Amino acid sequence: MTSKHTLGIALGFTAGYVDTVGFVALFGLFTAHVTGNFVLIGSELAHPSHGVLIKFLAFPAFILAVALARIVAVKLEASGKSAARALTGMQLLFLLVFMLLGWLSTPVQSTDAVLPLVAGIAGAAAMGIQNAASRLVWTELAPTTVMTGNVTQIVIDLVDILRGSAVTGTKARLWKFLWPVLAFGVGAVGGAFAYRYAGFFALGLPVVILCLVFGLAE
Repeated sequence: MTSKHTLGIALGFTAGYVDTVGFVALFGLFTAHVTGNFVLIGSELAHPSHGVLIKFLAFPAFILAVALARIVAVKLEASGKSAARALTGMQLLFLLVFMLLGWLSTPVQSTDAVLPLVAGIAGAAAMGIQNAASRLVWTELAPTTVMTGNVTQIVIDLVDILRGSAVTGTKARLWKFLWPVLAFGVGAVGGAFAYRYAGFFALGLPVVILCLVFGLAE
């Protein structure tokens, strides 16, 4: 397993873990991708219950985080520097805010209260940074936050391999896309159980992972 595979596993695990913690803790908020929040917003509008405001605000938070990541990356690259460490540090900061404010708001009775609302926004921003980083600095990796495209590519490559029609590089690409998917799944399960026993302090694990990524980033 190469260092790129290891990084893909670390980031895929982080995305699945944080997304699940946010979903369980904040009444169905998806932090790692906006598609699920669109579905939940539609459901809430048709059948009002609770939690629609945080899902609305997560979308602009995600967008602003991506825009911020792009601006930072452009400025650093213009000076001949890599943006990998800076973007990882930004994600780490937002994730720490997510954990701290989530802990302060425990037990979360409603996501319309200020603290859980801002916590969710910080979580969405953290994962927006990771989404942006996958296109700005981790371009050699498979996507680590949204698995639909990864699973699609894995199935296509598997079919070609089984048919004997795979071209050069198909197996390497299969492994490249497979590891983040498996790591995301493990992270999702781990995040659910960790939140059950540790609450928002469960986010300490992805914080440690990002600290390691930050330290190793060039």
